[in-house]
Amino acid sequence: MSSENVSSNPLSDLGLPAPLVLGSGSFTRKLILKEMGIPFILKVRPIDERNIGDRSDGSNPSKLVMKLAKAKSEALISALLDPSITNGNPNKESNEEKYDMTLPPELKECIILTGDQVVTCQDSILEKPENLTQAKEFVAKYGTIPPSTVGSVVLTHLPSKISVSDVDISTIHFKSSLSEADNASDLIDRLLEKDEPILSCAGGLMVEHPFVIEYIDKIDGSQDGVMGLSKDLVMRLLNELKVEVDAWKSKSTD
Repeated sequence: MSSENVSSNPLSDLGLPAPLVLGSGSFTRKLILKEMGIPFILKVRPIDERNIGDRSDGSNPSKLVMKLAKAKSEALISALLDPSITNGNPNKESNEEKYDMTLPPELKECIILTGDQVVTCQDSILEKPENLTQAKEFVAKYGTIPPSTVGSVVLTHLPSKISVSDVDISTIHFKSSLSEADNASDLIDRLLEKDEPILSCAGGLMVEHPFVIEYIDKIDGSQDGVMGLSKDLVMRLLNELKVEVDAWKSKSTD
């Protein structure tokens, strides 16, 4: 299925507007949407994620990622509907990537996708590593304690503002040899030599990379879910949204 052929993409197949508006700069989310044949345009309005939700040990990661995804959606929609709102990360002052917050004039109706993901391990929520030392500490745990990815997806339809959402959880079982500090450190160093964005991945995980695959026994869930966007979840939510939007349109014409 080609992402360039709008007539055969899942949105058009469902009678939903295309292209999708992706509210995430994540490389893997863009890659997965392309694999699904879903055309999209990028519109990102960063938020202050660190001040949202509970990350303490034993807290609920599903609630956290859902709260973050909905906050991203609300911030993005506000900017799309009000041109006076400027795009900018509250934690950064310069040299950040800027996005035009205006929608193409022909896109009178659209679907916005936002999401968030954390890695959990031994009742702790692991987000993007703060440095390489922390990344190596994270990865060293994975050989004895299987980490899980908890990822949320929120789809919002404009102009109705109808929203559907859910969470996908996958667990990765690594070979015990990864728990050896030298192996974890070596793995991170090998990835860095290839300029892989370790510090941009929740928990320092890059399960799709051949170097990491060497250490994986199995995944309970899906690789795309671990990468940050479950294809099955996206399709299920698109079908749910279709039902709700059709009902809204039917009431609007009565």
